[in-house]
Amino acid sequence: MEEVSLKPKKGFFYFVEKAGNALPNPALLFGIFALTVLVLSAIGALWGWHGAHPATGERVDVVNLLSRDGIHRILLETVTSYTSFAPLGIVMVALLGIGVAESSGLIKAAISSMLAKSPAKAVTFIIIFAGLISNVASDLGYVLIIPLAGTIFHSMGRNPLAGMAAAFAAVSGGFSANIIISTQDPLLAGLSTEAARIIDPIYEVLPTANYYFMAASTFVVAIICWLVTVKWVEPRLGKYTGDVPREEITQPTALEQKGLRWAGFVFLAWFAIIAIGLIPENGVLRGADGTVLNSPVLRGFIALLFLMAAMAGAVYGFIVGKFKKAEDVILAMNDNIKTLASYLVLVFFAAQFVAWFRWSNLGLLLAINGAGFLQGADIHLIPLVIIFVIFTSTINLVMGSASAKWAIVGPVFVPIFMLLGYSPELSQAVYRVGDSITNIITPVLPYFALIIVFYQKYDKKAGIGTIIANMIPYTVALFIGWVALLILWIAFRMPLGPGAPMFYGV
Repeated sequence: MEEVSLKPKKGFFYFVEKAGNALPNPALLFGIFALTVLVLSAIGALWGWHGAHPATGERVDVVNLLSRDGIHRILLETVTSYTSFAPLGIVMVALLGIGVAESSGLIKAAISSMLAKSPAKAVTFIIIFAGLISNVASDLGYVLIIPLAGTIFHSMGRNPLAGMAAAFAAVSGGFSANIIISTQDPLLAGLSTEAARIIDPIYEVLPTANYYFMAASTFVVAIICWLVTVKWVEPRLGKYTGDVPREEITQPTALEQKGLRWAGFVFLAWFAIIAIGLIPENGVLRGADGTVLNSPVLRGFIALLFLMAAMAGAVYGFIVGKFKKAEDVILAMNDNIKTLASYLVLVFFAAQFVAWFRWSNLGLLLAINGAGFLQGADIHLIPLVIIFVIFTSTINLVMGSASAKWAIVGPVFVPIFMLLGYSPELSQAVYRVGDSITNIITPVLPYFALIIVFYQKYDKKAGIGTIIANMIPYTVALFIGWVALLILWIAFRMPLGPGAPMFYGV
């Protein structure tokens, strides 16, 4: 196990945590944010705040949500804003399956078996690397890797909050980094292609446009997150003194090992089914366009997670005697859903805030005006890269969707880069760095509310301040390290991906 020197809680980050946690209950705070949006929308509409959409040229005005139409929309769409809030269904479905695996004892036995065989010094890095890879399956990391990291750290006698911070940094702060092409790649590439065609009507940005850079970034981000965890975050948090019982690491019994084997067979069977559906060119699990990237396996992995976890958990539970009848499996789901009570309340207010902020166009105008300011600056490549990363990471604090932001700023920055002689692939890579590093400190991240709930399992007083104080070191370190990698990449003129040059028109 990495050695951790315990330090007293003091200084800037202690102040950030205390100040943040002195704010109202997170649910109430999101309610206050939502009300603030209403007031700002009225002020903005009265003062005529507006801008021009860079993609269409259409005028964008602030929408007054306190107007007759705005009030009608709020009343008519309050329920759908809540029920359509993306993380809500994902979390609930995933936890139904995970609840069976947890109640049966499968997760505990699997963790014990893994830790008994893994070098203690490698556990932190393994968790971080798993978090980075998880973004290929969309939101898997948020609902599985982060809480699992807390459990693993706690079982090892380490602070579970440090484990979850490390996983959160990897899953969200390193969102773009991966050694596998994810569903995000073709989405951003399509938007980049449209932006590039403003200058070059036949230009095409491939889904693999940033693969070389992002694959290298995976290891750089993993090392950065590991160093920040063991050298800063874990020592600052110190020893965990909460009252959550610690699950001791013990070798699984013979019966538990039998259960693990059969649960493993269940997973292997699912992997075989997935392979049969994906490998053939006409495989039933391929996407409508015949590709793996757009397959329901990747785009709907949460449903697969539910089925795999529930079936494996049920098999394990019946073998070890935890489950006696089918009803016990349903009761396991019931028990796990009960733990979401506070999350369901919090999400209601968070969903209204996110919806109202989007309807008001306030976030859109912030992005447009910021992009317009940078467009008028006459700067060279390295300063442009640094400023673009800062700009994107700042906009990310008020506008969460990566694709939505790129749809707005891409038509501005891609042509700027091209006119300066730099490829659309480079502008996309720079954008992805900036878009990732502040995910972990922005309350507008859809999963931020869920992270608070995970933290509160071990610390009832944890709030927004706790999360931000723990994650600021990762944001700072990722900014320095990832931008340094970008500068080195540019300096050596390395291709960003297959057929993706650094420069345009050269």
